[in-house]
Amino acid sequence: MTQLEHFTTPVDTVVLRMRALDAALPERDGVAVFNRVYLTVTEEIDRRLNAGEFPDPRAAIALDVRFAERYLTAVDASVADRRPPACWRPLFQLRRHPGVRPLQFALAGINAHIGHDLALAVVDACRTLGCEPPDLEDEFDRVGELLVSLEERIREDLMPGPDLLQIADPLTHLLGSWSLERARDATWVTARALWALRHCDDVAEEFTQRLDAAVGFAGRMLLTPLTD
Repeated sequence: MTQLEHFTTPVDTVVLRMRALDAALPERDGVAVFNRVYLTVTEEIDRRLNAGEFPDPRAAIALDVRFAERYLTAVDASVADRRPPACWRPLFQLRRHPGVRPLQFALAGINAHIGHDLALAVVDACRTLGCEPPDLEDEFDRVGELLVSLEERIREDLMPGPDLLQIADPLTHLLGSWSLERARDATWVTARALWALRHCDDVAEEFTQRLDAAVGFAGRMLLTPLTD
């Protein structure tokens, strides 16, 4: 087994875990909606890795796996009746609310995962690989570009149809206040700050907690019910 093959095994495990969640959760469940989006992204990253499209596949795999682990850990916490991170709580709390639309669930999950988890995953990957954030910037950008390219398709697929025109305007207004590209740019700055603070445990912990709370607040706004 080569070193690259050793690192690809967890990616396959992540994909299998997400597929199992997709099969187990009700289609309309808010977590299921986000999981389908994230599964599509992860499968595409896996395809591009296998096609040799990442200059440093070892770094890309480490970042992808550490990133996915954050989401799957939040799922495990919810299943075990433990409190997931604050950024994920709105999605888990409102996952069955009839007034929240699928597009809101998808973007609330993306908000939690990009706004909070990705910065921590960069730090996790740097520790795994023994490198620093600038060494992962190319992989970070490629994953981010893929997410941005999928965002428009996600909005098109999940936007309400003509039978829901009465909520289309408030939904458009609500979702227009959030941008994946801006969130990704902010996340890179946050990852660099967390890396700089890695030897200041108390400050890093407080910074992470405040980030978690702020992202959770944004997620709750994204999940504002639009019908009763």
